[in-house]
Formats: sequence, structure tokens, C-alpha cells
Amino acid sequence: MKVGIATDGNMVAQHFGRCQSYTIVEFDGNKVKNREVVQSPGHQPGFLPGWLAQFGVEYIVCGGMGPRAQQLFQEHGITPIMGVSGTIEDTIAKICAGTLEGGENICDH
Repeated sequence: MKVGIATDGNMVAQHFGRCQSYTIVEFDGNKVKNREVVQSPGHQPGFLPGWLAQFGVEYIVCGGMGPRAQQLFQEHGITPIMGVSGTIEDTIAKICAGTLEGGENICDH
């Protein structure tokens, strides 16, 4: 399983499209198999879901995203997990433990 985490510094970005980078983590069961940070190509409406799909991302983790972005991710076979905040390390640990939960989508557009 590959997860893309919208990243600002060492924190989960609150808006996937305006983050500095994406931490892409490949898991083998409950262990991290591979991890890389890729710089965001910038916010271009409709572009990011296909771009992240090229990395094999199956889930996108962030604080929030608009309804059109959610639809585009789903069309690319990527499941959005919104309402996540905290550090990247804590988020990865929760994914490994199977305890990561989404929450309220903080995006209001």
C-alpha cells in the first residue's frame, strides 16, 4: 500500500493542494518499506490526483480538500483521508498501527 501525505515541514498539511511537498510512504503490512519526499509541483486545479497516481499512491492524507478534488482523486483510484493533523512521524506510526482516523474536512470550498 502506498500513502501520499500532504506535507508542510514535518506536519500534515491542512490543504493538500497548497502543501510544500508530499511524503510518499510504501507499507508492507504494518512496516514502512520505503519513504520519499517529493516537492509539490504547485497548485494546478485537476492536476495533482493524476500526478500522485503516477507514484502509485492509493490514499492521500491531509487536513482537507474541496469536493471536486475528492471526486478527482476517487476517479484516479485514490482514497482521500481528510481531517488529519499532527506530525508526519505520528501519522506514519498511526498508519502502521492501523489507528489512523480521518476527521472533519477543514476545507470549506
